[in-house]
Amino acid sequence: MKICVLDGYTVNPGDLDWGEISCQGEFHLYDRTSPAEVLDRAKGMDAVLLNKVVLRKEHLEALPELKYVGVLATGYNNVDVAEATRRGVVVTNIPAYSTDSVAQLVFAHVLNIYARVSDYSSSVRRGDWAGCADFTYQLAPIHELSGKVMGIVGLGHIGMAVAKIANAFGMKVCAYTSKDELPDWICRCTLDELFTVADVLSLHCPLTEGTAGMVDARRLAMMKRDAVLINTGRGPLVNEADLAAALDSGSIMAAGLDVLSSEPPSADNPLLHARNCFITPHVAWATVEARTRLMRIAAHNLAQFAAGVAVDNRVG
Repeated sequence: MKICVLDGYTVNPGDLDWGEISCQGEFHLYDRTSPAEVLDRAKGMDAVLLNKVVLRKEHLEALPELKYVGVLATGYNNVDVAEATRRGVVVTNIPAYSTDSVAQLVFAHVLNIYARVSDYSSSVRRGDWAGCADFTYQLAPIHELSGKVMGIVGLGHIGMAVAKIANAFGMKVCAYTSKDELPDWICRCTLDELFTVADVLSLHCPLTEGTAGMVDARRLAMMKRDAVLINTGRGPLVNEADLAAALDSGSIMAAGLDVLSSEPPSADNPLLHARNCFITPHVAWATVEARTRLMRIAAHNLAQFAAGVAVDNRVG
């Protein structure tokens, strides 16, 4: 079997081993592949693995030897699955590999904002503590999470993991969810109610036509002035201009974001310079442990396909 990985760098920048995949056939690895290079590199391959490289109908039409596409991520909208299925090409993804990692980053953002960790660290490095007349000082008020309301939009694997951590911190958990049954410590809310009651609002819903831009000026105006918005889901869930305006005006206290509408962002994205906006570069999924799981599942998917048995994580 001829196997190629088109954009392996983000999944494995060199700290992990491709061995479980490379041992399954003739192996070709590329750190990055531009749109113009896709066909040349995928030509003659039986299996193509990719993370964010786009594989559309015209690519599939030009790759008659292709039998398998392994998406090295949970989302697979970068592959024309319908066309692949029509051509008998198996498509797989990697579900639920980063649940704990994403939930962890949610609270990294929350704790940074509530305890002002990065602000204090920068202040100490500037020499403010060394020059202080007292044993301590305050830049601004810091707060406890206990007793605050954690609002969660979507209670899938990650949303529920966030809910459990919030509960452990002594927070009251409220959620907007389609689930029929909830634990008795989670309060069900409508979406607008959630924006009204939440001290911290965390987004964990899929991006659809109905959820795109759900965080807009109208809903931001419903939030408490000391509320915090967290988005580790999808960037387009948020109207970025509206959020920047809400932050700069003090309508809400802060935001912690791991995703933006365009990645990498354009230099004129208003959130890059918005007040109290803390942005990480889409790294919530990327712990060593999560990436190790991802590669192990990818190898398992490919091995099942090669063996001719039902593939656990087939999406097309």
